[in-house]
Parts: sequence; C-alpha cells; structure tokens
Amino acid sequence: MSMGDSFKWQTEHSRRDFVLRLGLGALVSPMARAQSFPSRPIRMVVPFPAGGGTDAVARAIADGLSKELGQPVIVDNKPGAGTVVGNDFVAKSVPDGHTLLLNTSAVAIVPSLYAKLPYPSDTGLAPVMLAGRAPNVAVVRADSPIASAADLLARARAQPGRLSYGSAGNGTSTHLSAELLKVMAKVYITHVPYRGATPMVTDLLGGQIDLGFGTLPSVAPFLASGKLRPLAVTGSKRSALLPQVPTFAEVGVIGYEADGWYGLFVAGSTTIALRRQLHAALRKACESEVFRKRAAHEGLVLSMEDPDESMKVFRTEEAKWRQVVKQQGIQAD
Repeated sequence: MSMGDSFKWQTEHSRRDFVLRLGLGALVSPMARAQSFPSRPIRMVVPFPAGGGTDAVARAIADGLSKELGQPVIVDNKPGAGTVVGNDFVAKSVPDGHTLLLNTSAVAIVPSLYAKLPYPSDTGLAPVMLAGRAPNVAVVRADSPIASAADLLARARAQPGRLSYGSAGNGTSTHLSAELLKVMAKVYITHVPYRGATPMVTDLLGGQIDLGFGTLPSVAPFLASGKLRPLAVTGSKRSALLPQVPTFAEVGVIGYEADGWYGLFVAGSTTIALRRQLHAALRKACESEVFRKRAAHEGLVLSMEDPDESMKVFRTEEAKWRQVVKQQGIQAD
C-alpha cells in the first residue's frame, strides 16, 4: 500500500469511526442523563401560597422523594395568576428533572381561562404522575331548608337564579365543579366568587349565600362541629371521609364527575426515560407514612398513574373544562 493509499484508508477509517461514535452517543446520551439523575437538589414548585392544603401535600411528597433520590427536595411556593406563574416557571426550566411542578386540576383549567399563556399550553408541561383524586362537596348551613341534593336540584329548577352558591374563586375547581353540575342538571344557580374558602364559609354561615362548594379539608371542621351539612360530593364515587353522603350522579345527574386531583409535572421537553424514572421514585414517595396520612386528611384516593396514562387524563380534563368555560362564559379574575 502506497503512502497515499495508506493516508486515504486512515482518513476513511477515522471518518467511519467518528460517525459511529456520534451515532452511539446520540443513542446513549438520554440513558446516561437518566442514570446521572439527580445530580443536585430538586426544586418542587407549588403555585399556591405556603400553609394551604396543596402546600402540605407537596411537603409530604417532598419528604419521601428526598429519601428515594438521596437529594434534598426544596418546596418553592410561587403563587399568582391562578397558578400560571408557577406553571410558567417550570415550563421554562431546564428539562433535566431537577424542577418539578405540583399542581391541582387547576393546571388543566387555566388554558381555557386565559386567551394567551406565557407558556405553550399543549407542549409546555409534561405530566410525570397524577398522585390521586379527591371530590369537592356541596354544603349548606345546618338550619338550611334545603334538605338534600335532590331537594337542591328541585328548588333550582322551580326558581331559576334565586339560589346562590359560593366558591373559592373564579376558575377554581370548586367553581368549575358547580358550573358542570349546572350544565348537566340543566339548572341555574347564581355564582358568588370569593377569594378563598374561608370568606366563602363565613358568608355561608352568616346567611349571605344559600350553599357552598368547597374542598373536603376546607369544610371538614364545620361538618364535624355540625355548623354545616353536606348535600353531595362531586366525585364519581362516595368519599371515605363522608361515606353517608351521596354523589350527584346518585341523585339523578347521570355521568356527572368533577374530581379534583393532584399532579406532578416537568418541563415539556423532558425525556420520557427521565419522566419514568421520576415516576418510579414518586410512587415510592407516595407510599410513605407521612404522605399517606396527608392523603387521608385530604380525602385523596391514590391512583399514581404513569406518565402516559397521566397525559391521557390531563388532555381529557383540559377538553372537559374548555367546554364548560365556553358554555358558561367563565372568565378569570
């Protein structure tokens, strides 16, 4: 072989070797990234103020997740704009699994409430796991003349608009669950939005509104004291915390279901391999005693769907609430 031929052979050999290594690198790099995770503390963004129910759920999950991953998990509260501020922060984070979002079903509602979001609603966030579901509950004062959920619907049909209900605010799950009921039961009840559950319950007890839709933890103390009386839960099944209270489907609103839920998300371009790795760690974290106690307090039924199933639920929820928001003319505050 001549010197020229030898040089040509070495050049071609080097080129093929480079291409081969490049191709193998492209195949291996996602796996390598997943195997190197986590390399630093995890940030869990909660788009609600500290001290609330969602914050407590996040801290219970963070406790178990830290033990599973061997890194600190720091809960970072970023409230604002109906959870959009926190959602946007995570959507624009580096997609390496070190920034998580823990949100409620609000994350599936906000795309319908805002004409334009700062992140793409279809690709900005990717679900890792839906931790579980919990219904809201319709409540009245202990001395209310509304005797039952069936009585509520009968009165609403007989006198459209005369009854009023309170929620924790425009666009919240408590608001949307009531509006879905109005659509499916073909009734009209006047909505009175509040900034949180506490002022809503205060006005309900004071007689300013006829009934309220609240999360189970927000009304549980008043149910226990006998100041409020439950009519029905908004879920597909009865709640273990209120086993004697029917669902709205049981009293004639066939197919009605408006569970609230907690989900964990990452930036939309995070690899499926990394999302599955996170899901495995989160499942174990949710099996901890700390989280199970918090889940029981919230009336949360654990489901822990994987990333693929979580995405299906997420898209179904988005479509459902988009239809309700449009039909009822609901707008964000």
